[in-house]
Amino acid sequence: MPSLPPRYRGRFAPSPTGPLHLGSLSTAIGSWLLARQAGGEWLVRIEDIDPPREVPGAAQSQLRALAAFGLVSDLPVLYQSARSDRYARAIDLLRSAGRVFDCACSRSDLAAQGSIHRRCVPPAGEHRQWAIRLRVEDGSVVESEDALQGRFHQDVAVAAGDFVLKRADGYWAYQLAVVVDDAEQEISDIVRGADLLDSTPRQILLQRALGLPTPRYLHLPLVIDESGQKLSKSLSSIPVDPADPVPALRAVWAMLGQEPSALPASGSAESRLLRVVSGFQADRIPRALSAIDFGPAADRS
Repeated sequence: MPSLPPRYRGRFAPSPTGPLHLGSLSTAIGSWLLARQAGGEWLVRIEDIDPPREVPGAAQSQLRALAAFGLVSDLPVLYQSARSDRYARAIDLLRSAGRVFDCACSRSDLAAQGSIHRRCVPPAGEHRQWAIRLRVEDGSVVESEDALQGRFHQDVAVAAGDFVLKRADGYWAYQLAVVVDDAEQEISDIVRGADLLDSTPRQILLQRALGLPTPRYLHLPLVIDESGQKLSKSLSSIPVDPADPVPALRAVWAMLGQEPSALPASGSAESRLLRVVSGFQADRIPRALSAIDFGPAADRS
Protein backbone atom coordinates (compact mmCIF):
# COMPACT_ATOMS: atom_id res chain seq x y z
CA MET A 1 0.00 0.00 0.00
CA PRO A 2 1.41 3.44 -0.88
CA SER A 3 2.65 5.33 2.17
CA LEU A 4 1.78 8.81 3.32
CA PRO A 5 4.39 11.57 3.24
CA PRO A 6 6.33 11.82 6.53
CA ARG A 7 5.26 15.39 7.25
CA TYR A 8 1.81 16.61 8.26
CA ARG A 9 0.06 18.53 5.51
CA GLY A 10 -3.56 19.59 5.80
CA ARG A 11 -5.85 21.56 3.53
CA PHE A 12 -9.08 23.52 3.30
CA ALA A 13 -10.99 23.17 0.03
CA PRO A 14 -14.10 25.35 -0.31
CA SER A 15 -16.37 25.49 -3.34
CA PRO A 16 -16.96 29.05 -4.63
CA THR A 17 -20.75 28.89 -4.35
CA GLY A 18 -21.10 31.91 -2.08
CA PRO A 19 -19.46 33.80 0.80
CA LEU A 20 -17.65 31.94 3.56
CA HIS A 21 -20.16 30.86 6.20
CA LEU A 22 -19.64 29.88 9.81
CA GLY A 23 -19.73 26.13 9.16
CA SER A 24 -16.96 26.39 6.58
CA LEU A 25 -14.96 28.70 8.82
CA SER A 26 -15.12 26.10 11.56
CA THR A 27 -13.58 23.56 9.19
CA ALA A 28 -10.92 26.03 8.05
CA ILE A 29 -9.89 26.98 11.58
CA GLY A 30 -10.06 23.41 12.88
CA SER A 31 -7.87 22.09 10.07
CA TRP A 32 -5.43 25.02 10.44
CA LEU A 33 -5.06 24.54 14.20
CA LEU A 34 -4.43 20.81 13.86
CA ALA A 35 -1.85 21.40 11.13
CA ARG A 36 -0.04 24.08 13.12
CA GLN A 37 -0.04 21.98 16.29
CA ALA A 38 1.59 19.16 14.34
CA GLY A 39 4.23 21.55 12.98
CA GLY A 40 2.85 20.94 9.50
CA GLU A 41 1.68 22.85 6.47
CA TRP A 42 -1.80 24.06 5.61
CA LEU A 43 -2.97 24.57 2.04
CA VAL A 44 -6.02 26.13 0.40
CA ARG A 45 -7.61 24.64 -2.71
CA ILE A 46 -10.56 26.15 -4.57
CA GLU A 47 -12.88 23.40 -5.82
CA ASP A 48 -14.26 25.25 -8.84
CA ILE A 49 -15.23 22.36 -11.12
CA ASP A 50 -19.00 22.95 -11.11
CA PRO A 51 -19.53 26.22 -13.02
CA PRO A 52 -23.37 26.10 -12.91
CA ARG A 53 -23.24 26.34 -9.10
CA GLU A 54 -20.46 28.91 -8.81
CA VAL A 55 -21.01 32.54 -7.84
CA PRO A 56 -18.82 35.10 -9.63
CA GLY A 57 -16.25 36.56 -7.25
CA ALA A 58 -16.98 34.02 -4.49
CA ALA A 59 -13.50 32.46 -4.51
CA GLN A 60 -11.76 35.79 -3.93
CA SER A 61 -14.34 36.73 -1.31
CA GLN A 62 -13.66 33.48 0.55
CA LEU A 63 -9.89 34.03 0.40
CA ARG A 64 -10.28 37.56 1.78
CA ALA A 65 -12.42 36.25 4.62
CA LEU A 66 -9.84 33.59 5.46
CA ALA A 67 -7.07 36.19 5.42
CA ALA A 68 -8.93 38.21 8.06
CA PHE A 69 -8.23 35.32 10.46
CA GLY A 70 -4.63 34.90 9.31
CA LEU A 71 -5.56 31.77 7.38
CA VAL A 72 -3.28 31.98 4.36
CA SER A 73 -2.17 28.99 2.31
CA ASP A 74 1.46 27.95 2.81
CA LEU A 75 1.68 27.24 -0.93
CA PRO A 76 -0.01 28.96 -3.88
CA VAL A 77 -3.77 28.39 -3.92
CA LEU A 78 -4.71 25.53 -6.24
CA TYR A 79 -7.72 25.93 -8.55
CA GLN A 80 -9.31 22.71 -9.74
CA SER A 81 -10.60 24.39 -12.90
CA ALA A 82 -7.00 24.47 -14.18
CA ARG A 83 -6.38 20.76 -13.64
CA SER A 84 -8.45 19.00 -16.27
CA ASP A 85 -5.37 17.30 -17.73
CA ARG A 86 -4.61 15.62 -14.39
CA TYR A 87 -8.15 14.28 -14.09
CA ALA A 88 -8.10 13.03 -17.68
CA ARG A 89 -4.84 11.22 -16.99
CA ALA A 90 -6.41 9.45 -14.02
CA ILE A 91 -9.35 8.36 -16.16
CA ASP A 92 -6.92 6.97 -18.76
CA LEU A 93 -5.16 4.92 -16.08
CA LEU A 94 -8.44 3.54 -14.79
CA ARG A 95 -9.68 2.77 -18.29
CA SER A 96 -6.51 0.87 -19.16
CA ALA A 97 -7.10 -1.25 -16.06
CA GLY A 98 -10.75 -1.87 -16.97
CA ARG A 99 -12.00 0.03 -13.92
CA VAL A 100 -14.24 2.59 -15.67
CA PHE A 101 -17.00 2.48 -18.27
CA ASP A 102 -19.11 4.92 -20.25
CA CYS A 103 -22.71 5.23 -19.15
CA ALA A 104 -25.72 6.93 -20.75
CA CYS A 105 -28.16 6.25 -17.91
CA SER A 106 -30.39 9.21 -17.07
CA ARG A 107 -31.70 10.20 -13.65
CA SER A 108 -35.03 8.56 -14.48
CA ASP A 109 -33.18 5.37 -15.44
CA LEU A 110 -31.41 5.38 -12.10
CA ALA A 111 -34.64 6.08 -10.24
CA ALA A 112 -35.95 2.79 -11.57
CA GLN A 113 -32.93 1.12 -9.93
CA GLY A 114 -33.37 2.90 -6.61
CA SER A 115 -30.89 5.63 -7.65
CA ILE A 116 -27.97 3.18 -7.21
CA HIS A 117 -26.26 2.30 -10.49
CA ARG A 118 -25.59 -1.44 -10.80
CA ARG A 119 -26.32 -1.96 -14.50
CA CYS A 120 -26.63 0.26 -17.54
CA VAL A 121 -29.97 0.87 -19.20
CA PRO A 122 -29.58 0.97 -23.01
CA PRO A 123 -30.34 4.50 -24.21
CA ALA A 124 -33.68 4.79 -25.99
CA GLY A 125 -34.32 7.14 -28.90
CA GLU A 126 -31.67 9.74 -29.55
CA HIS A 127 -28.12 9.14 -28.44
CA ARG A 128 -27.54 10.72 -25.05
CA GLN A 129 -24.37 12.15 -23.59
CA TRP A 130 -22.17 9.72 -21.73
CA ALA A 131 -20.88 9.89 -18.19
CA ILE A 132 -17.84 7.95 -16.97
CA ARG A 133 -18.35 5.72 -13.93
CA LEU A 134 -16.04 3.69 -11.72
CA ARG A 135 -16.85 -0.01 -11.92
CA VAL A 136 -17.61 -1.00 -8.32
CA GLU A 137 -17.53 -4.75 -7.82
CA ASP A 138 -19.97 -6.53 -5.50
CA GLY A 139 -18.56 -6.82 -2.00
CA SER A 140 -16.47 -3.65 -2.24
CA VAL A 141 -16.50 -3.02 1.50
CA VAL A 142 -14.29 -0.21 2.80
CA GLU A 143 -13.36 -0.02 6.47
CA SER A 144 -11.44 2.87 7.95
CA GLU A 145 -10.85 4.81 11.15
CA ASP A 146 -11.87 8.43 11.53
CA ALA A 147 -9.86 10.33 14.15
CA LEU A 148 -13.03 11.81 15.64
CA GLN A 149 -16.03 9.81 14.43
CA GLY A 150 -14.38 6.42 15.01
CA ARG A 151 -14.52 3.22 13.00
CA PHE A 152 -16.75 3.19 9.96
CA HIS A 153 -17.42 0.81 7.11
CA GLN A 154 -19.48 0.88 3.97
CA ASP A 155 -20.34 -1.55 1.20
CA VAL A 156 -19.78 0.90 -1.63
CA ALA A 157 -21.58 -1.30 -4.17
CA VAL A 158 -24.73 -1.20 -2.05
CA ALA A 159 -24.50 2.36 -0.75
CA ALA A 160 -23.27 4.18 -3.86
CA GLY A 161 -22.99 1.72 -6.74
CA ASP A 162 -20.94 2.59 -9.81
CA PHE A 163 -20.28 6.24 -9.06
CA VAL A 164 -19.62 9.03 -11.52
CA LEU A 165 -16.10 10.31 -12.20
CA LYS A 166 -17.00 12.56 -15.12
CA ARG A 167 -20.50 13.88 -15.59
CA ALA A 168 -22.53 13.61 -18.78
CA ASP A 169 -22.37 17.41 -19.12
CA GLY A 170 -18.59 17.17 -19.36
CA TYR A 171 -17.74 18.43 -15.87
CA TRP A 172 -15.43 16.45 -13.60
CA ALA A 173 -17.01 14.85 -10.56
CA TYR A 174 -15.95 15.84 -7.06
CA GLN A 175 -14.93 12.30 -6.10
CA LEU A 176 -12.28 12.09 -8.82
CA ALA A 177 -10.94 15.62 -8.47
CA VAL A 178 -10.54 15.47 -4.69
CA VAL A 179 -8.69 12.15 -4.81
CA VAL A 180 -6.30 13.26 -7.56
CA ASP A 181 -5.58 16.61 -5.92
CA ASP A 182 -5.09 15.27 -2.40
CA ALA A 183 -2.52 12.82 -3.73
CA GLU A 184 -0.68 15.33 -5.91
CA GLN A 185 -0.57 17.89 -3.10
CA GLU A 186 0.66 15.17 -0.72
CA ILE A 187 -2.10 15.78 1.80
CA SER A 188 -1.51 13.59 4.84
CA ASP A 189 -4.51 14.64 6.93
CA ILE A 190 -7.97 15.65 5.76
CA VAL A 191 -10.08 17.62 8.24
CA ARG A 192 -13.56 18.44 6.95
CA GLY A 193 -17.25 18.41 7.87
CA ALA A 194 -19.09 15.23 8.83
CA ASP A 195 -21.48 15.67 5.89
CA LEU A 196 -18.64 14.27 3.76
CA LEU A 197 -18.08 11.17 5.90
CA ASP A 198 -20.47 9.15 3.72
CA SER A 199 -18.42 9.85 0.58
CA THR A 200 -15.09 8.91 2.17
CA PRO A 201 -15.37 5.17 1.36
CA ARG A 202 -15.83 6.03 -2.32
CA GLN A 203 -12.70 8.14 -2.23
CA ILE A 204 -10.72 5.40 -0.48
CA LEU A 205 -11.89 2.87 -3.07
CA LEU A 206 -10.79 5.24 -5.84
CA GLN A 207 -7.43 5.85 -4.14
CA ARG A 208 -6.84 2.11 -4.11
CA ALA A 209 -7.83 1.79 -7.78
CA LEU A 210 -5.30 4.50 -8.70
CA GLY A 211 -2.57 3.14 -6.42
CA LEU A 212 -2.59 6.27 -4.24
CA PRO A 213 -2.06 6.57 -0.47
CA THR A 214 -5.06 7.06 1.80
CA PRO A 215 -4.80 10.14 4.03
CA ARG A 216 -5.86 10.18 7.64
CA TYR A 217 -9.37 11.59 8.11
CA LEU A 218 -11.06 13.65 10.80
CA HIS A 219 -14.66 14.71 10.20
CA LEU A 220 -15.76 17.66 12.32
CA PRO A 221 -19.34 17.76 13.60
CA LEU A 222 -21.96 19.45 11.50
CA VAL A 223 -22.98 22.81 12.83
CA ILE A 224 -26.73 23.23 13.08
CA ASP A 225 -28.91 25.93 14.55
CA GLU A 226 -31.64 25.62 17.18
CA SER A 227 -34.20 24.56 14.59
CA GLY A 228 -32.05 21.65 13.45
CA GLN A 229 -31.06 23.20 10.11
CA LYS A 230 -27.51 22.99 8.83
CA LEU A 231 -26.06 26.36 9.71
CA SER A 232 -24.66 27.04 6.25
CA LYS A 233 -28.23 27.08 4.96
CA SER A 234 -29.72 29.06 7.84
CA LEU A 235 -30.81 32.63 7.16
CA SER A 236 -30.10 33.46 10.80
CA SER A 237 -26.51 32.22 10.75
CA ILE A 238 -23.83 34.57 12.05
CA PRO A 239 -22.05 36.10 9.05
CA VAL A 240 -18.32 35.85 8.65
CA ASP A 241 -17.47 39.53 8.44
CA PRO A 242 -13.84 40.11 7.37
CA ALA A 243 -14.07 43.64 8.76
CA ASP A 244 -15.05 42.32 12.20
CA PRO A 245 -13.95 38.68 12.47
CA VAL A 246 -13.67 38.26 16.25
CA PRO A 247 -17.34 37.32 16.94
CA ALA A 248 -17.11 34.54 14.33
CA LEU A 249 -13.83 33.37 15.87
CA ARG A 250 -15.50 33.10 19.28
CA ALA A 251 -18.36 31.11 17.79
CA VAL A 252 -15.99 28.70 16.03
CA TRP A 253 -13.94 28.28 19.21
CA ALA A 254 -17.14 27.14 20.94
CA MET A 255 -18.07 24.85 18.03
CA LEU A 256 -14.72 23.13 18.41
CA GLY A 257 -15.50 22.44 22.07
CA GLN A 258 -12.74 24.62 23.48
CA GLU A 259 -12.77 26.38 26.82
CA PRO A 260 -13.96 29.96 26.17
CA SER A 261 -11.45 31.44 28.63
CA ALA A 262 -8.58 29.85 26.66
CA LEU A 263 -9.20 32.25 23.78
CA PRO A 264 -7.36 35.54 24.39
CA ALA A 265 -9.71 38.39 25.22
CA SER A 266 -7.88 41.01 23.20
CA GLY A 267 -6.09 41.40 19.90
CA SER A 268 -7.00 40.74 16.31
CA ALA A 269 -8.53 37.45 15.19
CA GLU A 270 -5.20 36.54 13.59
CA SER A 271 -3.14 37.25 16.72
CA ARG A 272 -5.59 35.38 18.94
CA LEU A 273 -5.43 32.30 16.73
CA LEU A 274 -1.64 32.34 16.74
CA ARG A 275 -1.61 32.50 20.53
CA VAL A 276 -3.92 29.51 21.03
CA VAL A 277 -2.18 26.99 18.77
CA SER A 278 -0.31 25.29 21.61
CA GLY A 279 -3.36 25.32 23.89
CA PHE A 280 -5.83 23.90 21.38
CA GLN A 281 -7.18 20.59 22.70
CA ALA A 282 -8.24 18.25 19.92
CA ASP A 283 -9.74 15.81 22.40
CA ARG A 284 -12.37 18.41 23.30
CA ILE A 285 -13.85 18.52 19.79
CA PRO A 286 -17.39 17.10 20.01
CA ARG A 287 -18.43 14.28 17.69
CA ALA A 288 -21.80 15.96 17.09
CA LEU A 289 -23.47 19.32 17.71
CA SER A 290 -27.23 19.49 18.18
CA ALA A 291 -27.22 23.23 18.79
CA ILE A 292 -24.86 25.85 20.11
CA ASP A 293 -25.12 29.09 22.04
CA PHE A 294 -23.12 31.68 20.14
CA GLY A 295 -23.27 34.20 22.93
CA PRO A 296 -24.22 37.89 22.58
CA ALA A 297 -24.43 38.76 18.91
CA ALA A 298 -23.45 42.33 19.70
CA ASP A 299 -20.18 41.35 21.39
CA ARG A 300 -17.52 43.10 19.32
CA SER A 301 -14.56 43.35 21.72
